Amino acid sequence: MELQLFKTLWGHTGALAAAGDQAVEAGFVGLEGNADRLPRDDLHSVLQSHQLAYIQEIVTAGNYVPRRHDTVEQHIADVERQLQLGRALHPQQVTIIGGCDAWSLQQSVRFFGEAQEIAARMGIVCSFETHRSRSLFNPWVTLAVLERLPELRLTCDFSHWVVVLERQLDDDWDAVLEVAKHAQHIHARVGYDQGPQVPHPAAPEYAAALASHQRYWEAIWRVQHNSGRAFTSMTPEFGPDGYLHTMPFTQQPVADLWEINAWVARTEHMHFQEWRTRIAQEEKT
Repeated sequence: MELQLFKTLWGHTGALAAAGDQAVEAGFVGLEGNADRLPRDDLHSVLQSHQLAYIQEIVTAGNYVPRRHDTVEQHIADVERQLQLGRALHPQQVTIIGGCDAWSLQQSVRFFGEAQEIAARMGIVCSFETHRSRSLFNPWVTLAVLERLPELRLTCDFSHWVVVLERQLDDDWDAVLEVAKHAQHIHARVGYDQGPQVPHPAAPEYAAALASHQRYWEAIWRVQHNSGRAFTSMTPEFGPDGYLHTMPFTQQPVADLWEINAWVARTEHMHFQEWRTRIAQEEKT
């Protein structure tokens, strides 16, 4: 199994061509971004000229925090519209940030079930992100949804759950293992007890948080390896918009986003190689 790394376009400023250049230089195989918010002709050109794959991101009900009173029907319509919108870009897969944390379990199950059916009719591989403010905002609701929709695929961003629960997930390992069975894609951001993004994952004071997340990712890799997957995909996804820490008064960022995500990519490439060697040794004994 190989690790495919994607560069997020969240937080990228400037021309998309520069993002393509950065991705190629850093060894990424593709870009991940929201086709509804990007110049699609430019994005298509960059993907073609740089020979990069694409993961489409879909956000329902307006923004990353959904409009509170949009209906299930409106969320489903957003999924269908944006899937149609992104088809010309030939996404390798689609990540959907959908649903609402205030919904009943019945409403969430209906949304995910119908969204899955739409994607299946279009022949598109899609997965749903574990994201704050959304239906999959904590492990327990997610497990209840998965019990009713066992074929549901997930984009796992455990940093959201860490801040919702105010703890790492090491003591909730059964939930991690169950969710890992449904993982399609990983968003690699490191959360801590009081936030979804540490200031810098290389900082020694956040070494324990990084190690916890790496254990979560390994749980996913093991399931995918055992199922015979040819590749696993990951997007280092440290971002802006309140996630990136800034200095008081000046609002100067404490670190450079691209440098952080490039560091995560290098670190997880090495981590994956070490993990794969470890697995091969286990299988020999």
